[in-house]
Amino acid sequence: MPFTLEQINRMPVAEFVEAAGWVYEHSPWVAERASASRPFGSFDDMCDRMNAVVETASAEERVSLLRAHPDLGTRARISPSSTAEQQGVGLDQLTAAEYEKLLRLNTAYKQKFGFPFLFAVKGSNKFAILEALESRLESSPDAEFAEALRQVSRIARFRLETVVLA
Repeated sequence: MPFTLEQINRMPVAEFVEAAGWVYEHSPWVAERASASRPFGSFDDMCDRMNAVVETASAEERVSLLRAHPDLGTRARISPSSTAEQQGVGLDQLTAAEYEKLLRLNTAYKQKFGFPFLFAVKGSNKFAILEALESRLESSPDAEFAEALRQVSRIARFRLETVVLA
């Protein structure tokens, strides 16, 4: 159920974490810490403050946040939000060759960087995702860590749009 910003700002911490803690995949600590900076002045302010929590988290916490996300195109059990997002761009309808390529690239990416490939899929398609995965495999570890965190921020913003009424 979406909430107004006023409702979000008045929620007890536990209720806020229940409402928004899921937007950072299996990492409710982001919402819990961000709750201390309420009231949020706007939707953008809420997003910025939640992202600030991630930016100021320890390196270990940030790596754990990245690792909490599933591989794109996985057929394993994943969160309902990840399932819906991936279905929305056709990752559940890959051809056998596309699926094999995605598995191969995901494996290479995870071996190189130590976390799954992250891409905010909303508004994209399977071809752009595969192209980005192939291209980002060429990144340096530091550049890719920063890009993965940017993608997590975008994913969280898209998810928060379903939590907060405009």
